[in-house]
Amino acid sequence: MTDQHQAWGDRNPTKEALRQRIWTTLKSEGVAKRDPFGRIPNFVGAALAADRLAQLPIWQNADVIKCNPDSPQQPVRLRALEAGKTLYMAVPQLTQKKCFVELSADALSAQGKTPRDAATMQGALLHGKAVAFEEMQRIDLVLVGCVAAATNGGRTGKGAGFADLELAMLSEFGLIQPATPIATTIHELQIVESEQLPLQAHDWPLDWVITPEQALETRTLVPHPKGLDWSSLQPDQIANIPILKQLHDQLPSQPLEMK
Repeated sequence: MTDQHQAWGDRNPTKEALRQRIWTTLKSEGVAKRDPFGRIPNFVGAALAADRLAQLPIWQNADVIKCNPDSPQQPVRLRALEAGKTLYMAVPQLTQKKCFVELSADALSAQGKTPRDAATMQGALLHGKAVAFEEMQRIDLVLVGCVAAATNGGRTGKGAGFADLELAMLSEFGLIQPATPIATTIHELQIVESEQLPLQAHDWPLDWVITPEQALETRTLVPHPKGLDWSSLQPDQIANIPILKQLHDQLPSQPLEMK
């Protein structure tokens, strides 16, 4: 999957240049916990950002949370499980048809495990229950990983579009609603000017950008996309992501043609 992931990331040169700039800045400023290039960068203060998120009503009122599997959001996943929330985490790169795992403190306790055992990506995959969309509960809050985010709600991840795909599929199955808040936890140096991240029709805007220092409500006026936009997907994405291929095959459409 690595080759496809890299190829998809190269399809928007402007965003790729921005990602390279952010990765370079985080490394040069010494705030990345490991080499940030090619990753959702883990940053100094990630736990403080999770603490700030936990102070917000969007967190306190949420019983079911969807969170990305990346390292900077590990403190978010830990807090969710410790707070007794149901947590859904996507399988990295959506490599399985059941592309989410479900976790809860009660289910972990039944295995003799603690929330800390399952807060890492590897721990979540090991101890979580793989679920189909039909088995999932409605989600109250979404956390996504970002390389850069803007105060207009614009964002970019590593470039392959997995976050947008996950949200589109969850919307398709009625698991997130137009009013479901979408948030990210990042370092202050990852915030960019709005004109650097213009929103496209298939982009899912952020409602909250949370750093160790502040919680920014974007008040974006851009609506959430309505489910999957098949016209924006590349044939090799459909062919190489099992759940997309399955959903595509169920459509009353023409057979998939590789370019």
